[in-house]
Amino acid sequence: MDEVLPKAGLRDFTFEAAHVAIKQYVASRFSHLLLDFSGTLVKVHDNQKGVIEEEYPLQAALEISKNALVQGSMDALLDFRRLLDENLEVLSALTDLIIDWVQEGFQDFFGKLNDQFLVLSGKKYSANQDLIFGEGDKVLPGLVLLLAQLSVFIEQNAITRISEEISSLSGGGSRGHDNGPAFIPAEICLIFQSAGEELLQHYISMKTRKILILLKKRFATPNWVKLDTILNEVKQILPEGLHHKHRRTDSNGSNTSSRSNPLRDDKLVRSNTQKARSQLFESHLAKLFKQKMEIFTKVEHTQESVVTAIIKLFLKSLQEFVRLQTFNRSGFQQIQLDIHFLKTTLKDTAEDEAAVDFLLDEVIVAAAERCLDPIPLQPAILDRLTQAKLSKNSEQSPTS
Repeated sequence: MDEVLPKAGLRDFTFEAAHVAIKQYVASRFSHLLLDFSGTLVKVHDNQKGVIEEEYPLQAALEISKNALVQGSMDALLDFRRLLDENLEVLSALTDLIIDWVQEGFQDFFGKLNDQFLVLSGKKYSANQDLIFGEGDKVLPGLVLLLAQLSVFIEQNAITRISEEISSLSGGGSRGHDNGPAFIPAEICLIFQSAGEELLQHYISMKTRKILILLKKRFATPNWVKLDTILNEVKQILPEGLHHKHRRTDSNGSNTSSRSNPLRDDKLVRSNTQKARSQLFESHLAKLFKQKMEIFTKVEHTQESVVTAIIKLFLKSLQEFVRLQTFNRSGFQQIQLDIHFLKTTLKDTAEDEAAVDFLLDEVIVAAAERCLDPIPLQPAILDRLTQAKLSKNSEQSPTS
């Protein structure tokens, strides 16, 4: 028809129409990819809330999310490859532009995905947030942990694979060497590396705040702080660490057991209140000079590192909370008993045992400062009460 009616400009009209239609198709394909993946995350959120009754543990949710992202991206690339393989003159003329649109689409997709992670975690507000999750819905810590680990997967695995597939598309785009490619893997990796660290810290903060709420109730109603929920979540999502636990050593370099803790030494049991308080302070001061340690270190994406970070923040907050209270002798001894129980139960949980031990002792010293009669319990009494509680817990929660 173009040969019969050259003045009609059908070739130019067809090229322009194809240009608009294909660009819209590419944009629409990425919109559907983002929508489908968002649906996967919403399902994870609903299962965490118990909206959907089927079993949907975090570990399975993480694997489903990884597969949805990679497979969805591969399916989109397959559609684009089929489009480029079409033996049509008008498409041949648009090949470089199509590759540019695909690269731009992935760059934009991952930028929006990062924003969505921040919205879902509560780190960023969106006007559409209530439409996604429902008005008034709370952010769930398990979902935040999943998003943190998903960010690590995107940075370390997904981007590399997608970048290889994009590079295999025929043609090199129309942007030229001066402008560079529209898809910049290194930039996206940095974005999700930062997101992974930020989300992991956010998860730790959320869990610490939740424990502190339990802590405040602890002073009104006797209860024991539990970390079972946290341990269950991190074991599903995060890998085990490769580092050995950092144990406290004495001046001879040998491991110091919990029974030889200077804060629980028999010498603390004195009839004179002032001597007891002085002994507590002197013992702790000696340890400050003897042990130089870094309490808050960088958090890694491992089970031990995350749990240890939560424990450290909790104990530091507990110390500050205790400093605002006033205790009689019974209250001080209850704090001492609680700390003894925590030290026993956290011994095999925390990665940096020396730092955790130090923070536990800090709580007792803070309680002593706020007590008019800080006479400590004898070690034998502490051990007996703690073992009784552990035995009771074991009977109530028998292992299958």
